[in-house]
Amino acid sequence: MLRSLFSAVSGLRSHQTMMDVIGNNIANVNTTGYKSGQTVFEDTLSQAVRNAGGASQGGGGTNAAQVGLGVRVAGITTNFSQGSTQVTGRQGDMAIQGDGFFMVQKDGQAMYTRAGAFSFDALGNLTTPEGATVQGWPAVNGAINTNASTSGLRLPFGQVLAPNATSSIDIGGNLPADAATGAQVTHSIDIVDGQGKTIPTTTTYTKTGANAWTATTTVPDASGNPVSVGTANLTWNVTSQKFNTDTMTLTKGALGTAGYTFPSDVTMSIGGDATPLTQFAGSSSATARTQDGSTMGQLQSFSMDTSGILVGVFSNGRTENLGQVAIANFANPGGLEKAGDSMWRGSANSGQPQVGVAGTGGRGQLNSGVLEMSNVDLAQEFTNLVVAQRGFQANSRVITASDEILQDLVNLKR
Repeated sequence: MLRSLFSAVSGLRSHQTMMDVIGNNIANVNTTGYKSGQTVFEDTLSQAVRNAGGASQGGGGTNAAQVGLGVRVAGITTNFSQGSTQVTGRQGDMAIQGDGFFMVQKDGQAMYTRAGAFSFDALGNLTTPEGATVQGWPAVNGAINTNASTSGLRLPFGQVLAPNATSSIDIGGNLPADAATGAQVTHSIDIVDGQGKTIPTTTTYTKTGANAWTATTTVPDASGNPVSVGTANLTWNVTSQKFNTDTMTLTKGALGTAGYTFPSDVTMSIGGDATPLTQFAGSSSATARTQDGSTMGQLQSFSMDTSGILVGVFSNGRTENLGQVAIANFANPGGLEKAGDSMWRGSANSGQPQVGVAGTGGRGQLNSGVLEMSNVDLAQEFTNLVVAQRGFQANSRVITASDEILQDLVNLKR
């Protein structure tokens, strides 16, 4: 009779643990990146009433007769299935679509999390709400070395991007073939020198004869007077339908005479691409479409691609890689230990972290502006709640029935 009492007590304890796990799951139904737990039971040692006997010529074998001594919790497993995605629009929010964990450093200890609600502190460090720093590979002059050791990612607020001197200008459009000799067509574009100065550049095409033009490019000097920095004679080939030259050069020396500093000559592209300068009858549309220079820029915002590269957007329109978020995966994620604050730490049974780039080596891809929500299934949890309640209730009935039988046994003495 005592066996049934103790077995039922172990059932009460085990189902209470199951209730604790279910309650924790339901409590974290809206916790970012939370992974639900599940209780696994196993029976305890059984007492042998009769041992098994082997068969012989004189009789058959007998099976062992054993009485179980109760139940216990074998383990509490973690369900690492993907949680639903919530769009937040915040640049610092990130979610992993697939396997893997964000790497963070907290109090000098490596931690791992699926909760990507990150933000920047006063120093520009990318951190969790608890202040742990997100790990990755910072960029050096826009280059990222993912073979190097990881360190804390930092957004360099106030970073200045050096100016980029113009080296090429793309020319296109049309010069009117039916224009009178002496007619002029003009277009302008701003270019940038090595010090970041913006220079208005004017190119004038003068028709000198049938299918012939001269092109002259000028820039203003310190006094505002135009200085010629490049000339070219353009002859239209009716057969090939292109000008006799593909480029016009603005020389470094001439630009220097005008008071500007350039590391090399500036090439004006007239032909040689899909949209060259042409000469057909009709209206004039000759123009300078683009130039590759840029002034000094300051960091304004950033974006992130699916591989975790943080791309800074500067005030001059240029972009530059600032760093890349590292993703860690484990041979046995279920072996990780929960450390609170939606974090895990490695254990002897989780294996070593396999650190790498998102989207490679079985690691999931990254999305920005979204968060991964809890993967708790309320319908399943409420069903488990009923199962745990009935299990607890049934075990309590065993104790009650055993008590009544013991009472009847005591009453035999009366």
